[in-house]
Amino acid sequence: METDTVHCDLRDNLARVRTTIGTASHQSGRDPQTVTLVAASKTVEPDRLQSTIDLGHRVFGENRVQEAKNKWPPLLEGNRGLELHLLGPLQSNKARDAVALFDVIQSIDRPSIATAIARESDKQGRRPQVYIQVNTAREPQKSGVLPEEASEFIRACRETLDLDLAGLMCIPPAGEDPSGDFALLRKISEDEGLRVLSMGMSGDYAQAIGQGATHVRVGSAIFGARPPVRS
Repeated sequence: METDTVHCDLRDNLARVRTTIGTASHQSGRDPQTVTLVAASKTVEPDRLQSTIDLGHRVFGENRVQEAKNKWPPLLEGNRGLELHLLGPLQSNKARDAVALFDVIQSIDRPSIATAIARESDKQGRRPQVYIQVNTAREPQKSGVLPEEASEFIRACRETLDLDLAGLMCIPPAGEDPSGDFALLRKISEDEGLRVLSMGMSGDYAQAIGQGATHVRVGSAIFGARPPVRS
């Protein structure tokens, strides 16, 4: 009975999020199919992930390499067509595991990480797609390249390292209006000819879609409130 309840909750939550994506897309004159829902699944147990997969969802995002490494290999082996994104910050010593496991790495934020990913991609013969994380609000405690440094970093990732660079990602300050951050990220993407914009989470993904997001990272609106992750 508890399993059935969880399945129903997930089904209802997914339906609600998809409806919101559809409404926000139509209101901004876009096709909802141009928006990818990344289910942010940090701390979510494998059985709930399998239930979500059974409901037809295929794109997931994890914040930590080690957590993903512990829970995703059996799910990837047992289910076809899944796409796994790394959303959280990456350390150079985790680059090998990240390249081996993830299809997309959204958090490229400095030259050392970009170089490590390029090196591991060559070693493994596997090229995950990458996004550059931009610290749009210039928060000192947050990862990401500064906006004024983005162009040079993008050029290095493309021309020097030959990464499969598809787009940009940002995490606006919590509790503030994110519209300025979204607009800035969109401008940088347009200036640099990048097609992917990963922006918007559970509290603001509809607004992000209105400003051009192609990928939204939604966790609690799908899986419910989760306990904080211990360091």
